[in-house]
Amino acid sequence: MKYKNLVFLGTSHIARQSLGEVKKLIKEEKPGIIALELDKKRLHALMSKAPRKIDIRSIRQIGLKGFLFSLFGAWAERKLGKLVGVAPGSEMKQAVKIAQKENIKIALIDQDIEITLKRLSKSITWKEKFNFLTDLLKALFSRKKEVEFDLNTVPDKNIIRRLTGKLKERYPNFYRVIIEERNVAIANNIKNLMNSSNDKKILVILGAGHIDEVLELVKRPRISFSFSVG
Repeated sequence: MKYKNLVFLGTSHIARQSLGEVKKLIKEEKPGIIALELDKKRLHALMSKAPRKIDIRSIRQIGLKGFLFSLFGAWAERKLGKLVGVAPGSEMKQAVKIAQKENIKIALIDQDIEITLKRLSKSITWKEKFNFLTDLLKALFSRKKEVEFDLNTVPDKNIIRRLTGKLKERYPNFYRVIIEERNVAIANNIKNLMNSSNDKKILVILGAGHIDEVLELVKRPRISFSFSVG
């Protein structure tokens, strides 16, 4: 997917397919900048060889609910990653390593993770927490799967729409904070990057579920107002 000096690649953070696509697209497109769905903290955690430690002080900074979500989210990604033999975020890590080797500039375009988790702590409701518990029990004890797809590949657009539609229906506040608000932040960062580097090809690597809305937001014109007094 291309727009002006942008090339978009939608990935799955645990799909082996994404590893091959990242390597292939960087080689084919020869971008001057690689923009990643990461912030500074997540990049550091991704590239660090030291085991992740639980910092209780984080509860004060991001709130208990946001802290618990980050722990559970990381655990779930690791669990799924073990099933397919790909560590979560491997495609981002590979992009960083190639960029460093080829002397390609890296741009971090995601919202600061602490802002996201703070917003989540304040926004998520008791109903959503109950829905989460219900859905977790269903996943553990029910053999029926509502949406089936191969974890080794990036889900197609129809599956993504079904998954995001279900997420929005069951967890509206969670969806707003984790998806919609981050999409706006990512799109704004991409626009700023386009304006400051309009002479360079920019490869944008994002989770596949973000691509369509982020591209739509990037295409929207900026609205500015001027007033005269007197």
